[in-house]
Amino acid sequence: MVEVSADEVARYTRDGAICVRGVFDADQVAVVRRVVDAMLADPGPYGQTASRPGEPAFFEDFCNWQRHPDLLDVIDRAGLPELCGRLMGSDEVRLYHDHVLVKEPGARQATPWHQDQPFYNVSGRQNISAWIPVDPVTRTTTLEFVAGSHDGTWYLPTTFLDQQARWFPEGSLAPVPDVDPTTDRVVGWALEPGDLVLFHMLTLHAAAGNDMRHRRRALSLRFLGDDATHAPRPWTTSPPFDGLDEDLPAGAPMDHPMFPLLWTGRR
Repeated sequence: MVEVSADEVARYTRDGAICVRGVFDADQVAVVRRVVDAMLADPGPYGQTASRPGEPAFFEDFCNWQRHPDLLDVIDRAGLPELCGRLMGSDEVRLYHDHVLVKEPGARQATPWHQDQPFYNVSGRQNISAWIPVDPVTRTTTLEFVAGSHDGTWYLPTTFLDQQARWFPEGSLAPVPDVDPTTDRVVGWALEPGDLVLFHMLTLHAAAGNDMRHRRRALSLRFLGDDATHAPRPWTTSPPFDGLDEDLPAGAPMDHPMFPLLWTGRR
């Protein structure tokens, strides 16, 4: 397991995003790659193409961990849940959901600046996402982040292609601000398989299209910590969790079989 240093905890707390190298060894990367390819070959009910018709595909899918039991085993062996718990300062780590994102070579569809948490049905500050590429990723194709943008402000979530407000009503939250790399501190890292990026669900992030000659396959895992509670929405969240509102009242901890407990540091 890769140990998390006090400096990494401080940088994550300050910036809302850090890169950690070599979390997965070659065998573990092979398992994650196999799981990603299995999701591509047999998408779940939430699989979708997020690019324009006729363009090289940007494919994504959600919530497939139950169909691929190797996934929870490999992230446990790599020590990822504990790593995330240390960064969050949380005694417990639950899986919120998995998300596969694949951009084919030449895919022009950019991922616009956005936060993740406003799309979700979760309140709380102790959360973290792991973005795990299984192909080499150049600096121009990687995720980029506005350091420090996880300060607690929520911005309006919109659809990526046509910028429609399908979640919070138009005007109920501030629009995502324009990001200017000359004045905003934008960070990002070229990555090799085994490396990953960890970021807060409120950190503004974006990605360009894929200008590489190979696929950009990545698995994103979202984790919840001690203070995460259920925040039911009157609209369909992305991803949806059917039946959850009947099981968990508003404000309840996310203690539910949909969100398995992966690590606890409690004595």
